[in-house]
Amino acid sequence: MRKLLLISLLAISPFIHAEPFGDAKLGKIKSPSCVFCHGSTGKADNPSYPNLNGQNAEYLYQAMIDYQQGARTTPMAQMMAVQLSALNQQDLKDIAAYYAEQK
Repeated sequence: MRKLLLISLLAISPFIHAEPFGDAKLGKIKSPSCVFCHGSTGKADNPSYPNLNGQNAEYLYQAMIDYQQGARTTPMAQMMAVQLSALNQQDLKDIAAYYAEQK
């Protein structure tokens, strides 16, 4: 039975498409305060700030969640928590998708 299930899943897997992680176009609109430190395309002018361009969207999303929830305690964590406080999970996914697309 397990073999049959596995074979069935493998047979249909090319036809299964994952939902996009977030909407990058909306993410650009939702990230006006991000550009002051991370740049409009995710490449920071100041080496003290991390570059976001090309990072994995799921990683960026989780980092923002961690800032919101206080799990990150870097020197800039409190400022990041304030910047992200008004954003919901979909906003964060959209912003993550936008910066992930930037090269």
